[in-house]
Amino acid sequence: MIDIHSHILPGIDDGAAGWEETLQLARAAVEDGIRTIVATPHHANRSFWNYAAEVRELTAEVNKRLLAEGIQLQVLPGQEIRVHEDLLDAWSRGELLTLGGSDCVLIEMPSSSVPKNMTEIVHELSILGLRTIIAHPERNKEIANDPRLLEELVEAGAYGQMTTHSLLGGFGRQIERSAWQLCRNGLIHVISSDAHHVEKRNFRLREAYDRVEKELGKSWRVYYERNAEHIVNGRPLEDLPAELPKENLKIWRKISNIFRY
Repeated sequence: MIDIHSHILPGIDDGAAGWEETLQLARAAVEDGIRTIVATPHHANRSFWNYAAEVRELTAEVNKRLLAEGIQLQVLPGQEIRVHEDLLDAWSRGELLTLGGSDCVLIEMPSSSVPKNMTEIVHELSILGLRTIIAHPERNKEIANDPRLLEELVEAGAYGQMTTHSLLGGFGRQIERSAWQLCRNGLIHVISSDAHHVEKRNFRLREAYDRVEKELGKSWRVYYERNAEHIVNGRPLEDLPAELPKENLKIWRKISNIFRY
């Protein structure tokens, strides 16, 4: 399995506090069946400013230590980039990273609202040749109250990334209900852990896939698993499973036409 959203790098954000916790998370990832993981430390989020060069260097050091410890896990560099007014210029300055060297960027919105210019940001990033992955939209209050706000972003070319803990009730029943509804509406395209800590916020990726298969069917599990691979490899995403309600197919047709090559 591939996990595109994690906070496994040591001591640079609210994830692993140091090297011991990084190694604990790495072992937990392997135990969960994960073989490739994208490190996505927060960038432009409060006091966290983890620039591209620093993340690349630390990721390389993590991989060296994993090899020395015999932990069979590949870590790729990335960022969870908070929406901010300097975002596009920051890309031009080389401060930002895609997910594992692909053409996808993981973008985090404020938890309380959808920025008024979010559709424009998705469009501007696409002009730069970048695909926007919206981090954990189910935890955004405005989207929870009105999923059409996420639908507008998907129609503009963005993709939705669901957190395992949301699907499994880790953030409460309200977010759990919102998470499953977004999945059923075809607005979620990849599932990942957003893992921070072995005990407090572990991966639970296999468990989430098992739950998806139970609730939505085997084809949805395969869909989410393959999309994680495609995102890291810079490939077009899978077609939505056939069980998707017909009224939602128009959304996928629009975005698949934009990014199919």
